[in-house]
Order: sequence, then structure tokens, then C-alpha cells
Amino acid sequence: MTVAKPRPGLELGVAHFSSIALPPKEFAVIAARAGFASIGLRLHPAFPGAPFYELPVGSQSAQEFKAIADGEGIKVFDIEFFVIDESFVAASHEATVAAAANIGARRLSVCGDDRDGDRLATNLSEFCALAARYGMSVDIENMGWRTVRTFGDSVAVVNSCGAENAGALVDGIHFFRNGASIDELRGNAGKVKHVQLCDVRGPAPKTTDAMIAEARSGRLAPGEGELPLKDLWAATEYGAAISVEVPLVGPVDPEAHLKHLHDSALGILKPDH
Repeated sequence: MTVAKPRPGLELGVAHFSSIALPPKEFAVIAARAGFASIGLRLHPAFPGAPFYELPVGSQSAQEFKAIADGEGIKVFDIEFFVIDESFVAASHEATVAAAANIGARRLSVCGDDRDGDRLATNLSEFCALAARYGMSVDIENMGWRTVRTFGDSVAVVNSCGAENAGALVDGIHFFRNGASIDELRGNAGKVKHVQLCDVRGPAPKTTDAMIAEARSGRLAPGEGELPLKDLWAATEYGAAISVEVPLVGPVDPEAHLKHLHDSALGILKPDH
């Protein structure tokens, strides 16, 4: 299907977390039919017990997924989600990285949760080196309950690790809820390779549990809350990828949910006339 593009060449994507109950094949089909050009997939658990899917290299599931995605004309953009904590060993994730490359993914998404800053930077660098061998890059996302809490923390780790294929992932809720400003983003726009749109209302939560609850079940579609998402997008460089991440909550039809997210995002991204 033909989808209006807010900027020439922009591929609007959607994160798997937006409908994580859908296995990759079903997610690819429904996302494509909602109008998205690319998807993220969760091939590694974000936390113990979190849902994820496996598409090992050479497996029937990977072959079937690639055939369906190709048939729907949808690409895989990024693979989630790796936590770089004190026990992280980059080499232990090579099978997942290989699986990501096999289905055409271009980037890997991580967060940082190690209080030893030098070790964190080293582990990110080693993960970037692993990703580079498979032709991919790595983006680190700040979260209020992690050690890498602010956007500034993300930029600092990217700078410290020294890897050319390291970048920062700006998620609307984590960016604004943890004190970042549009001016700060403008000053570091070259580091931002991926922007995730979502919205929210009301005061920022203060406790870890409240932050997690809001991130996992309190997000709104772009434009339905109070975040200055148009300014956020305008402050990033032209080459940054753009996707939507708003988890489906309650008895909502996944197809209707993803279509609503697509149309809401276009409302943010279309140029003002």
C-alpha cells in the first residue's frame, strides 16, 4: 500500500512493545497493513520474565518470517532489548545479534544499568564491535530507573565508549520525564540515530515503580498528551530514524491500535502549512 511520507525517504516504524503479544510474523503483517514501513522486534527479554521471541539463523521460523515480511514489503529496523549491567558479556549475545542481522535488522537497542562507568563504556564498546561485525549499530536508551537515567547520561556513555556505530535512542517519555530539554537535544543531535514517539499527561512519576508503570502501561498515542513532540522531531537531524512505541493496554484490537498509532504519528510528523 502507498503511505504518505512526512519527509522524503522517511520510514515510519513501530516498536514490538506496541503489541508485544503478537509473534513476529503476525506483527509484521498487521504493522505493514497499518501503514508502517519498518518494525522493531524483541528477540531478547528486557527484564527477567519479559516476553520475547526467537528467530535463530537457519531456522524455519526465521525463513518464514523473512518470506512474510518481504511479501508485505516491511523491513526490520531494530532489535530489542539488551541491558548492559555489571554481568553483561557482549560475546554471549552473538547468536541473537546474528539472528538480527539475518532478518535484515540495522540497529540494536540497549540500556545501561552498571554503576561502574568505565565498565559500562567498555561493555558498550565491545557490543558495538560485535554489532559492527554483522553490519549493525547500537543505540543506548536512557530510563529513569536505570543508571543511564537521563539523555545526558546516554550521550556521555556514547562519547566514552568511542565506537563509531554507537548512538543514542531518544524515547519521548524517557527524554522529557527525566529532565532533558530541546536545547540539549539540538546540541547533541548528531548522536541521536533513533527517535521513538509516544505521549503522556500529568506530572512525572517520582518512584521507580511509578516510572516503570507509566512506561509500560501509561503511554498515549503521539499528540494525545502534553509532550512537545513536534519540537522533539524538529530538533533531531534529518537522518534519525523515527518509530512509535505505545504498548497496547486492555482489550484493544491490535490492528486498530497499530493503525491509530500510525495515523497519530503522521499528525506529528507532517509539516505545518
